[in-house]
Amino acid sequence: MMMKRVAISALALLPLTLSTPAVAVSAAPAAETASLSVAISRLPVDTEDRTGYKRTSFKHWNAGSNPSDGCNTRAEVLIAEAVAAPTVGPGCTLTGGDWSSYYDETHVTVAGSLDIDHMVPLAEAWDSGASGWTAARREAYANDQGAAASLVAVTARSNRQKSDQDPAEWLPPAESALCRYASEWTATKLRWNLAVDELEQDRLYFLAAGCTDSDVTWEPAP
Repeated sequence: MMMKRVAISALALLPLTLSTPAVAVSAAPAAETASLSVAISRLPVDTEDRTGYKRTSFKHWNAGSNPSDGCNTRAEVLIAEAVAAPTVGPGCTLTGGDWSSYYDETHVTVAGSLDIDHMVPLAEAWDSGASGWTAARREAYANDQGAAASLVAVTARSNRQKSDQDPAEWLPPAESALCRYASEWTATKLRWNLAVDELEQDRLYFLAAGCTDSDVTWEPAP
C-alpha cells in the first residue's frame, strides 16, 4: 500500500506540459519580392471613386515614429533621407544638410525647399480603397515610415506638379527616375492593398517593359 501511494505521489509531481494546449502565435506578414511586371499583376483592378474625399481625412503630420524626439513625421523623413545629415536644433529645427530629389535630379541644401511626397497621393489612396478605412488607418498611411517608398523628400516644385495624379497622368521629369518611381508606386499600392484603374495599370506595364531589371519588394502594412 505504501509503494502504491509513493508511485501516485510521484506521478502527481510530473510537469503538466503535455496536457497544456499550445498557444498559436500569428507571424507578421513576410516581405515579398517580384519583378516589376509580376508585382503589377498582383494589384487589384477597379474603378476609382473620389466621393467624400477631404484631405483632412488623413491626419498628418503626426508625432512621427519616435514621439520623444520632438520631430514630426515630415522632419523625421527629412533627417532619414538626407545625403548629408542636417543639424537638429531646438523644436526640431533643421539647419544645413544635403538632399537629392530623385524626381528631377536636383540637389537641395535647404530643408524648407523640400516637400515630403506621399508616393501614392492621399486623394489617389482614397479613390483606390482608403475611403473604407478607419481614421486610424488613414493616419497610419499618411505617416507611414515603415517602408522607405511610402514617403519621399523631393523638390516642392516637382511635388506640386505631380499633385494627386497617378502614373497615367504624371511621371517624374527625370528619365533616370522612371523605373524607381514605377517600382515604388507599385510597392506602396501592394503594401496597403490599394487598387489601380485600367489606365494606371496600362501605364505601369508600359514602364515595366523598359525596366526589366527592376524588382519590387513590399511588406503588407500592419
